[in-house]
Amino acid sequence: MSDRIFISRLTGTAVFDPQGDQLGKVRDTVVHLRHSNNPPRIIGLLVEVPQRRLVFLPMSRVTDFDARQIISTGVVNMRRFEQRESESRVVGELLDRKMKMKHTGEQVTLLDIAMEQSRPGADWHITKLYLRRAGTGFTKRGEKFFADWSEVDGLTLQVQGKPFDNLLTSLNDMRAPDIATYLTDLALEKQVEVISKLDDERLADVLEEMSEETRVAIVGKLGIERAADVIEEMAPDDAADLLKELPPQKAEEYLELMEPEEADDLRRLLTYGDYTAGGMMTTEPVVLTPDATVAEALASIRNPELPPSLASQVYVVRPPLDTPTGKYLGVAHMQRLLRESPGTLVSSVIDSELKPVGPNTTLASVTKYFATYNLVALPVVDAENRLLGAVTVDDVIDHMLPDDWRDQDEVEVRR
Repeated sequence: MSDRIFISRLTGTAVFDPQGDQLGKVRDTVVHLRHSNNPPRIIGLLVEVPQRRLVFLPMSRVTDFDARQIISTGVVNMRRFEQRESESRVVGELLDRKMKMKHTGEQVTLLDIAMEQSRPGADWHITKLYLRRAGTGFTKRGEKFFADWSEVDGLTLQVQGKPFDNLLTSLNDMRAPDIATYLTDLALEKQVEVISKLDDERLADVLEEMSEETRVAIVGKLGIERAADVIEEMAPDDAADLLKELPPQKAEEYLELMEPEEADDLRRLLTYGDYTAGGMMTTEPVVLTPDATVAEALASIRNPELPPSLASQVYVVRPPLDTPTGKYLGVAHMQRLLRESPGTLVSSVIDSELKPVGPNTTLASVTKYFATYNLVALPVVDAENRLLGAVTVDDVIDHMLPDDWRDQDEVEVRR
């Protein structure tokens, strides 16, 4: 991806899936405005699809783009885009807006916005603004210049009430588990007021860290379409745990609003018991074919969005790669990958001695397996030796603790 991209140049760019089929064209870019000094975050693109409606493509589902074409994962929610309070459309709402320079009070016009990543795989943020000063006559246009986003007033979210503003500012700098802990001490209505300002990905991260009772209550306050969007952004195992706590009819309503592939994964997870390998696993481990190279494997686990436990190894299978995959061949551990030359095939460095478990393996058996072999992740396969997913050590620990462990100062491990 380019180091810096000017958003106005993306308008009209074609969006393709991995097979080269065109999904639509970019019509705008959606930015999440914040209350703090952190730069506004680009959360997705508005894509006009052949049905002549605008749909939302999250940045997390964009794999590569420039001014000529954009490549996505191919998974696009086809529901019509509905804008939220903390979101703005760059082209439709921000460009050509009158703003003021913070230090001088000079009025300027916003002509374009540049977005950048701090590193590959990180979030995209607004960094630079292309501005025009006011002219000095009827025909003379003002000078055009670049400025840092923080030098201009107008790109932060305005909230009535200083205490609430300060609260949101402090939450922006906190990790998801800490936000979850903080919100637990607030009344439900105040929790809902706060989380309504979070974007879907951030809210999904926070819900994953909350007790089941609390996140069920919060999801019930979001509205069915937004709740479905947030659940879709959660890790599959956490999303399935949440859906299990809902009445079956309500859970099915959410599933019907999700992308079919993701809904199918969750329906599969819902068939397993809570304290089994299938009930604890994620359906999104890092999966590669045997002809992939060590360089490709390392690039896959370098994604900063991956939890450390999932980034510790890649799973090698015959095609297809989506779970349930083709025949499971073995795992390649990160430490082994780091010792090999980039062009080496992963099939030559897999650990075929690490035996996978079945989806109905009990929590006690999985825990013993982890302890015996000092594992951080374990493959789960079906009777046909197809990879279904992976159980990670954090999920094992989570299931060993009581349901309300997040609300306790001291907890006793379930035996």
